[in-house]
Amino acid sequence: MPSWLYTVVVFAKISIRRYFRDRVAIFFTVLFPLIFLVVFGSFSKNGSVSFHIGLINQSDSSFAQKFVRNTKGSNMFKIDDTVTTLAQAKAKMSRSEIDAALVLPPGFGDVRNGQPTGQAVIYYDENSAQAAQTLESVIKGEFEGINASLVKAPAPFSVVSKSTNTQGLSKLDYTVSGLIGFSIIGLGIFGPVNYFPLMKRQGVLRRLHITPLRVWQFFVSSVLSNAVIGLFSIAVMIAVASSPLFHFKIVGNYLELAVFIMFGILTIFGIGLAIGGWAKNENQAAPLANIVVFPMLFLSGTFFPRYAMPEWLQHVTAFLPLTPIIDGIRMIATEGKHLTDIGPQLGLTAIWAVIIYAIAFRVFRWE
Repeated sequence: MPSWLYTVVVFAKISIRRYFRDRVAIFFTVLFPLIFLVVFGSFSKNGSVSFHIGLINQSDSSFAQKFVRNTKGSNMFKIDDTVTTLAQAKAKMSRSEIDAALVLPPGFGDVRNGQPTGQAVIYYDENSAQAAQTLESVIKGEFEGINASLVKAPAPFSVVSKSTNTQGLSKLDYTVSGLIGFSIIGLGIFGPVNYFPLMKRQGVLRRLHITPLRVWQFFVSSVLSNAVIGLFSIAVMIAVASSPLFHFKIVGNYLELAVFIMFGILTIFGIGLAIGGWAKNENQAAPLANIVVFPMLFLSGTFFPRYAMPEWLQHVTAFLPLTPIIDGIRMIATEGKHLTDIGPQLGLTAIWAVIIYAIAFRVFRWE
């Protein structure tokens, strides 16, 4: 093995061992992103529309009783069984404990002219007016289906829906891809920003400087160790996301995904090298790191999809260093794209890598 490569490998091994001996580092690179996965993943799973209502049946008809049973068995409604009177319903609505009250008045469902008839009433307060309007639309849809089964009059206009037989992206797909980016930025920036100034203060980098170690060898060994640690932490996250708890599925090629993630880690780690290598102490490094990190955390699609942003902001944030990395991960993992299909993301990430490492080499200081 050439001496230069031996030096790189040795320093990479030392960095990896240091990481696995540091419980705080393991928490922030492995367990901390998993906490976000559990929180945001739970939000993604609960994306279906449902209404928390009080159902008050004042009718003795068999149709009303059947309607109550069907409503309670529907996943769209969560019925508060403690509500039996309108007064109780109004009290709970005033405390926002239920969205509305659905009342079946006396005579609802009684048979007239050979068929059951009636008019249900929805009570709501001003704080839940929007939910009540949506609930009214849902109930109208239910009654239209019942009316169609009772009255066989053909409708002059109709609409039909057909599946495209393709799977669109779910909220969980955006969540996991964004949290992978969160892991990359946390490991790639906060890692070197924390320990580089510490090593300077302890005189470790000064002692390394008087050895034959070159700056580029130090950089390469740091990048290699960071890539190994990053793939480990991200593999743990993907394993948890793919468990029966969240059902995240990677439809793309695992090897291509790993290669692109390593490329993203390399790029973002350069930012940490530049900040940590320039700063003399933690007081200089921390504020600069926050200035760089927080715009990317909130504008690169880490926690929220960029399509929800104003169009002008989408164009601006497309050029942040983390944006093409998260987009590329999402396209490979959830859309089944190949590296040859994500040329713009690869190109923009490569441009940022060149710029970032040029700055890192320029500003790096051993002490």
